[in-house]
Amino acid sequence: MEYNNFINDEKIFGVLEHTQKADKSKIDEILTKALELKGISYDDVATLLNVTDEDTLEKLYNTALQIKETIYGNRLVLFAPLYVSNYCSNGCLYCGFRANNTELVRACLTPAEVEKETLAILDQGHKRMLMLMGENHKNCSLDYFIELINKVYSVRNSKGSNIRRVNVEIAPLTDEEFQRLSQVKIGTYTVFQETYHRETYKAMHPYGKKSEYDWRVFVMDRALRNGMNDVGLGALFGLYDYKYEVMGLISHARHLDQEYGVGPHTISFPRIQPAQNAPASHDLKHAVNDQEFKKIVAIVRLAVPYTGMIISTRESVAMRNQLIDMGVSQISAGSRTDVGGYEDEGKHSKDDGVGQFSLNDNRNCGEVIRDVMKAGFVPSFCTGCYRLGRVGADFMDMAKPGLIKLHCLPNALSTLEEYLVDYADEETKKIGEELIARELNDIPSPERRAQTIKYLDRIKKGERDLYF
Repeated sequence: MEYNNFINDEKIFGVLEHTQKADKSKIDEILTKALELKGISYDDVATLLNVTDEDTLEKLYNTALQIKETIYGNRLVLFAPLYVSNYCSNGCLYCGFRANNTELVRACLTPAEVEKETLAILDQGHKRMLMLMGENHKNCSLDYFIELINKVYSVRNSKGSNIRRVNVEIAPLTDEEFQRLSQVKIGTYTVFQETYHRETYKAMHPYGKKSEYDWRVFVMDRALRNGMNDVGLGALFGLYDYKYEVMGLISHARHLDQEYGVGPHTISFPRIQPAQNAPASHDLKHAVNDQEFKKIVAIVRLAVPYTGMIISTRESVAMRNQLIDMGVSQISAGSRTDVGGYEDEGKHSKDDGVGQFSLNDNRNCGEVIRDVMKAGFVPSFCTGCYRLGRVGADFMDMAKPGLIKLHCLPNALSTLEEYLVDYADEETKKIGEELIARELNDIPSPERRAQTIKYLDRIKKGERDLYF
């Protein structure tokens, strides 16, 4: 299968060079254009990457938040990751799961252990899960992974709660494997390119299947050509120059949109964190500081306005709180990155080296929800789009012009009400009910608002899983 090579070093370096001296009127023009929700040009992205003064950056941040709220409203989706295996056949120099980390205790969860992990995640109030495994099919095959997905869906806790949608982040698959996975009830398929810079990629991945740059960079082409609906991109910031990586991400997003009519459903922004026996995670030649990181997130919101933007617990509480104000629309909460970490909560510290990387936000899900609401955002466990078939091109047709918000806010409020009834303490309930009462006024359709109020009342009376 022939693919168009969408990463062009000459083009990336050239555009970053010739956009270094844009005046403020040009930048204001870009920010105004971005509010039309149609994205911004390649040159515009590079121009914003070269911005350094604080006043202009504040304008950028405010524009990013305005775009996010226009498309998705005031909601913030929450999820939990579940690592089912840490076996890996690759040698990535920045990852604790790397094959030659002989100090790591390897494990692959059994179905019974996955059930226990799922129960622990459900008891935090979660309804969305991201399932991950190390890149070694010998010790955890695709068929076995699919078996574990089905196990997750079968689990209900004492309150009757269940995981309503599993997204997956696993190694690139073959055409045939994607065809099999497309028959499974999942949401988004995610793979991080890590770095779009070929030479850096080669240096950071000395062996294993992952060392093949083209195999990885064209994984989403294989996915979308073989039955997958929604895909998620990501770069690991700190491996190479952040400006190049952003241009690579935008190039990738536009390639998918142009070729398949489906841009990335999500984009993730992990920064390298220390990991056990992973030398590149401790010696960062291209470390991204906080100001640069905030700029990255805001620019991607302008360039790919329809995408879900994800920040993990790699980032500190303070940084996550700031990024929510800059266009982020999804966050993990109460996360563990070690296999079996939820059931064993409390046995490990954040720096014990048993996970894929170190965590910097160790709040549980309830604490995150309370803080999100205090900041004026609506925590959401919504999975309506996946289950009603608003996926792929159909989702893009609603997200790009901002029509998806008519579903997002009502579904966010109904899933928040479930959480308040089933899991919240009294303080959180009070904050949540006051927030719901305010947010109902922001539902633009009187009919949808009235139906949402009916749903909320039915949930208080014991019904669950009511959505639009």
